[in-house]
Amino acid sequence: MIRVLLADDEGMIRSALAALLRLEDDIDVVAECGDGDEAVAEALRLEPDVCLLDLEMPGLDGVQVAERLNRTIVTRCVVVTRHARPGVLRRALASGVSGFLPKSRGANEVAAVIRKVAAGGKYVDPEIAADALSDERSPLTDRELDVLRAGRRGETTGQIARTLSLAPGTVRNHVSAILGKLSVATRQQAVLLAEERGWI
Repeated sequence: MIRVLLADDEGMIRSALAALLRLEDDIDVVAECGDGDEAVAEALRLEPDVCLLDLEMPGLDGVQVAERLNRTIVTRCVVVTRHARPGVLRRALASGVSGFLPKSRGANEVAAVIRKVAAGGKYVDPEIAADALSDERSPLTDRELDVLRAGRRGETTGQIARTLSLAPGTVRNHVSAILGKLSVATRQQAVLLAEERGWI
């Protein structure tokens, strides 16, 4: 049996997919989680073969959960998303995710991906892969992206500086550079644009 942990903050989708996967002879859904933190805790406790993770969840997103789990236990992670932005695919693959597919796929296709990944393979949805190849790269430096990530929930310059161990003036300089490169007026607009493009 392939032991699967399922994490999605939308209860109806989570329970419906779990029910459909349980109809498969070789798949056992051992946990259903409503957010990223719960997914990490349950995965560490149960050590499932495959973790099927929604990208957009409260707290830790699916890629962040995969990053943590890949550092601590032997499991394979598949990220599913409604908004399959190419930049997110790059981030997911860099974190060691074994599968990436849109939520529009049927339960039988999800089951096939789970089997492939559990057997040591990888799966990336072909449409997402094609989009990723044609997508533009971020013009921002890694440090500028760190500043956006640290301030994505409206944190002050001082809070960002403390989080990244930088001087507030340095953070302001990075923000100024970011706004110039992205041609936007506010840091919040920069965050939204970077999220939309999958850079953060």
